[in-house]
Amino acid sequence: MYWYLLQQPTHMVGIRQVQRALGFSSPSIAVHHLEKLHDLGLVRKKRTGEYVLEEEVKVGILRFFMRMGHFLVPRYLFYSILFSTMLATYLVLCVTGLVVPSFYALMFGLISSAAFWFETVKLWRSKPF
Repeated sequence: MYWYLLQQPTHMVGIRQVQRALGFSSPSIAVHHLEKLHDLGLVRKKRTGEYVLEEEVKVGILRFFMRMGHFLVPRYLFYSILFSTMLATYLVLCVTGLVVPSFYALMFGLISSAAFWFETVKLWRSKPF
């Protein structure tokens, strides 16, 4: 439920919208979960009956994600891109002859890139929604 609220551009949802999107059998289940979030102080109920995200907290697996616009991406994605770019640049410099290839530099680049991409994909697959 909380993940769904985070994904909404306005961070505002109605009961029926939640019921349909999350596949609940009745609106009362959506109300129950929204009220639990309200009791925790994470959402606020508007007069129109809609619920608005009040506070963004990082709990559980959400600690490993960060917001980019309305998307939540794994934090490791940035490290994966950084190490892959550094490795690609090093390989280009080696091929052009500007740098003498080093076995240790190549292994460091390959292992670190592979490890960060592995963690990024693992987190992406485990996201709750």
